[in-house]
This record gives sequence, structure tokens and C-alpha cells, in this order.
Amino acid sequence: MKKINLALQGGGAHGAFTWGVLDVLLADEEIEIAAISGTSAGALNAAALKSGYVRNGRQGARENLDWLWGQVGAVTDDRMSDWVSSLTPSAAVLAKAMKYSPAYAMMDMTTRMLSPYIYGPMMRNPLEKIVKEFKYDAVCASDGPHLHICATNVRSGKIRVFTGDEISSDVIMASACLPTLFQAVEFTDPKTGKSEAFWDGGYTGNPALYPLFDQSLPDDILIVNINPLYREELPTDVQAIQNRINEISFNSTLLRELRAIDFVKRLIADGAMKRGTMKDVIVHMISDDVLMNELNVATKTIPQAVILARLKEAGQAAATAFLKGHKSDLNVKSSVDLEAMFN
Repeated sequence: MKKINLALQGGGAHGAFTWGVLDVLLADEEIEIAAISGTSAGALNAAALKSGYVRNGRQGARENLDWLWGQVGAVTDDRMSDWVSSLTPSAAVLAKAMKYSPAYAMMDMTTRMLSPYIYGPMMRNPLEKIVKEFKYDAVCASDGPHLHICATNVRSGKIRVFTGDEISSDVIMASACLPTLFQAVEFTDPKTGKSEAFWDGGYTGNPALYPLFDQSLPDDILIVNINPLYREELPTDVQAIQNRINEISFNSTLLRELRAIDFVKRLIADGAMKRGTMKDVIVHMISDDVLMNELNVATKTIPQAVILARLKEAGQAAATAFLKGHKSDLNVKSSVDLEAMFN
């Protein structure tokens, strides 16, 4: 049995890629998921997986992820999805059409010029209805993978990682709260007993890796990356520039923790630090930067059935390729060259 931890990034509707990855991992009986750290869309995927797993094992987790993305707008019947995809343009063409549509242009301009607070309670996150339907007795259960949800405290600017009974619909909504679109999510923090305001966890941890360093957990962390680390094309229009700024800022926290992991691993390898003093983390990553470079902020913001289907298919393909090439590396060695990543 290969025991791993999962680190699930946020990235709006692009989280459907993670849906595909998880579908493949859950289908493999030789892989056990010990813990999950998730932010934004990663938090939604993590909560859906945990809830389904506690209630009906691997198949329950897969079915619950299908339910989640069906609620978001995906076609969850694979036969129908294949048929729809075959009759539509490429992801790049669809992404460009969405980006330059009058409706999206109006929404984008509005969010840049107006505060979400001018709308009062009318401007509610459409995910709220979905999140409230999660079975929180299962999401917060001690059974199944340990669950960690990341959000950003607005006032302190610090990361807040919620786990166990701390997790609620408010916590998941906070983890996915983009401040240009929605009002901060406010609730009583069970740790402080004070009313706190939270924004998207991606600003401080996308996702946080440090909860997965616990000595009781496996050494392996598998990161599902949906914010491209590298973009060949230079962004020149306002939307593309803002999107790349968000990608860089949302990846910066992850890269910072990976640098720390690399530093500790080198100290251990060189004998400068005694083994067992700190965890020698084994790092893996599943991503598809080629596809993510074809998409844009519009496909991230607006869930479109065909794009969601293609993201799921891409996630399944990426996970299948990872297992074919690196399953034997799990619990043995990193499949990510951290030194090359930073040079």
C-alpha cells in the first residue's frame, strides 16, 4: 500500500482538473490518502472527497466528487461528456471566446471598479448553496483522511488552517472567497472565540503544506497544481496581466514552502542535520501547464460544461501518466526535482 498526503490548489473552475486527478487516485486500490490540505477549489474537492469516503469508501468519494462538479455545471455522464466535447471547439478557442464575450467583459469591468459591499446581501457566492449541502458529520469525522482547509485572515493577513470540528460551511466559503467578487466571510473563529473576517486561502497558502509535515503522516506529499508555474506568452492586455499576477501570487506561498523543504532535504543529505530531527518530505506533483496556458481568467471564473469536462479528462490523463511513470517512487523518493524547479 502506497500512503500519501494530498495538497490541492485553488483556481476556481479549473479545480475540475483536480476532480479528474482524484478520480484516478481513488480508483487505485494500492494508494491510500492519509491527509489532505486544500484551498478554495481544492477545499471543495477535499471536503467532497472526505464526506463521500467516510460514508461509502472510495466509490462514495468518487460519486460525491461527481455530484459536486455536477452542481457546479459539469456534465458528469462520461458518454454525454465525450459527445459534447466532440462537437465543440478546442479549449483555447472556447477560452478566447469567453474572455472576449460582452457579458464577461461587463462583469470583469464591474469587479474592477466597484466594491462587492455596495450590493449588500444580494451579491452572494453561488457556491454557498452547494457548500451547505455537504454532510459535515462526515467532513469533520475522525475517520478517513485528515482534512485541513486554508483561509486568509483579512485583518492580520495571516494564514488560518482549519481542521476537524473547526470545519464548517463558513470555513469552506471563506477559503474560496475572492475579495474582488464577494464580501469577506465573517464568523466566530473557534480557536479565538472572536468574530473574524476571512478571504481566499490562496493568498497565504495555496495550499498550506506544513500541516502535512506531522510525524504521524506519510512522508509523501502529492501536489495537484492548477496555477501554471510558467507562461510562455507575455500578458499584455489588462485581463491577462491581472490573471498572471494572481497566478504568481497564488503560487508564491507554495514555492516558498517547497524551498524550505528543499533546504531541509539538503541539510539531511549533507549530514548537517540528524535524520529524524525534521521530516524528510518526499515531493510529487501532477499538473498540465500546457492546458492551463490555453485557458484564462474567464474559464477560471465561469464554469462552462465543455471546459469542465476537458479539465476532468486532462486531470485523469495526467494522473494516469503520473502513476505509470512514478508510482514506484511513492514512499521511496521525490519525483520532483526541486533544485531544477528553483534554478
